[in-house]
Amino acid sequence: MTAKYSEDSIRTLDWKEHIRKRPGMYIGKLGDGSSHDDGIYILVKEVLDNSVDEFAMGIGKSIEVSITDRMVTVRDYGRGIPLGKVVDVTSKMNTGAKYDSEVFKKSVGLNGVGIKAVNALSDQFIIESFREGEVKKSVFSRGVLVEDNEIQASEEKNGVKIVFHPDEELFSNYRFISEYIDSLLKNYVYLNTGLSIYFNGQRFFSKNGLLDLLNENMSTEGLYDIIHLKGEDIEVAMTHGRQYGEEYYSFVNGQHTTQGGTHLVAFREALVKAIRDFFKKDFDISDIRTSIIAAISIKVQEPVFESQTKTKLGSKDIGPEGPSVRNFIMDFVTSNLDNYLHKNPIVAESIYQKIIESEKERKAISGIKKMAKDRAKKANLHNKKLRDCRVHFNSTHEQKSEASIFITEGDSASGSITKSRSVNTQAVFSLKGKPLNTYGLTKKIVYENEEFNLLQAALNIEDGLEGLRYNNVIIATDADVDGMHIRLLLITFFLQFFPDVVRSGHLYILQTPLFRVRNKKKTIYCYSEDEREKAMKSVGVNPEITRFKGLGEISPDEFKNFIGKEIRLDPVVMKKDDSVPKMLEFYMGKNTPNRQEFIISNLHIERDEV
Repeated sequence: MTAKYSEDSIRTLDWKEHIRKRPGMYIGKLGDGSSHDDGIYILVKEVLDNSVDEFAMGIGKSIEVSITDRMVTVRDYGRGIPLGKVVDVTSKMNTGAKYDSEVFKKSVGLNGVGIKAVNALSDQFIIESFREGEVKKSVFSRGVLVEDNEIQASEEKNGVKIVFHPDEELFSNYRFISEYIDSLLKNYVYLNTGLSIYFNGQRFFSKNGLLDLLNENMSTEGLYDIIHLKGEDIEVAMTHGRQYGEEYYSFVNGQHTTQGGTHLVAFREALVKAIRDFFKKDFDISDIRTSIIAAISIKVQEPVFESQTKTKLGSKDIGPEGPSVRNFIMDFVTSNLDNYLHKNPIVAESIYQKIIESEKERKAISGIKKMAKDRAKKANLHNKKLRDCRVHFNSTHEQKSEASIFITEGDSASGSITKSRSVNTQAVFSLKGKPLNTYGLTKKIVYENEEFNLLQAALNIEDGLEGLRYNNVIIATDADVDGMHIRLLLITFFLQFFPDVVRSGHLYILQTPLFRVRNKKKTIYCYSEDEREKAMKSVGVNPEITRFKGLGEISPDEFKNFIGKEIRLDPVVMKKDDSVPKMLEFYMGKNTPNRQEFIISNLHIERDEV
């Protein structure tokens, strides 16, 4: 029967109801903190954006951030919100100073929605504005004003202090991972030289902007000194490394546009044109851009982003009266890079030799590459290894961020996952056994090895991450020595040939329970010995304890509990001092069997929680 559609069907939601009912419109996915783009980090970013905008306007050189027991505190030393508007700014849509382009010409926070989303999605939200010897404090819970203090005298310096606790009703079992917070704060200081951000007492500061960013993030040594170019409203840093693929960091008005946009497309095009023009040779695009490591930052008046989370720039123009984004970047890069290469012939020669090497390798594998592509096309018509999902990360579907693929080994494990997965957002790729150790091999092996070629095709990453079909690439293996070894071999494959998958935060390890503790009334799944001990005490006398030795031992009915909303994922994180060649040599080089056994037995993904 068709539901009745009448005037009673039309509802107008209160601002906070709308945010809480449709949080994805404001912060992307909710998540539990295991992914760098989970909602709790977007909440932190939304508060910080406003503080950084104050610095960009020339007021307040430091920001203090602390996270303790899931409670986030951000204190800036900007101008402070006008005291009579504190409640309005944090709880009324279409209220804010950033509609006035003269006050905030090139700001990150554009429409005042972000801070209201933080308010609505927190079970505790406290804001204090200090201005000219006075303070106004207001307290909210899930967007509802619960305490509104009168303006009082204060000896505090001007600025704003916000304290919030993400609502556990929405963000279940979440935790903040310090590496993700560190990365967020570092990007702010790289883009705002002279700004100090203190996180739980640790200072983040940059003198050299994007030059510092590349030095901090490069996992391989550059083939030549980083080229650093600065102009009005634009900054570029670049070099070539020794890794496969392309690696870019792009920013607009200090915002990390992780999905790129018009500015990154223009930069990649400008880079090719500048190199071709300088050497007066029509090099293949892939030979120029292979192994490139680059960062670009531009400032745009009234930028247009493709979502509230501001991860992709949609603007075509620099400003109402300025040139197009493409022309602005094209003119700057082609002229300034050409000048640099003329003045630095050693760097120019290094770039030329790198392009020639890439060209030789590309031609050497072109034949087998074509055969492998044809084989992959035929396999994709009836690919028994891949059980695909309906929604993909490279689509425009509202659930695209949930698109995941489980890489598992063996029929029993892949069978359990396949039967219990969400066919909309979860795919399964089944390995037939231990994959090949790719350490020290060239990319030719990706095309020669049918399994790796099919995995590459399933992920759609041959030409970079733009077409990546799954946001979460999840290694799902048993927790025994064989499973750990497979885990190592797969991590090696990605680090060797597709490090961007790791560096961009797409690679995870699936946690599955080691024990099931239950009685007739209660069942608890435990992921460690400590959890098992607590569960035994909780359940009471004579509990039934089951030790899961492999994924295949977990029934599909139970497995759905571990890959649904309560899924536990450990991100594979590369830290500052992690060098890809050194990591691969340590884990997969010619070690003695005893050392290999030690590494496999002790492999874990390091992460610090705050």
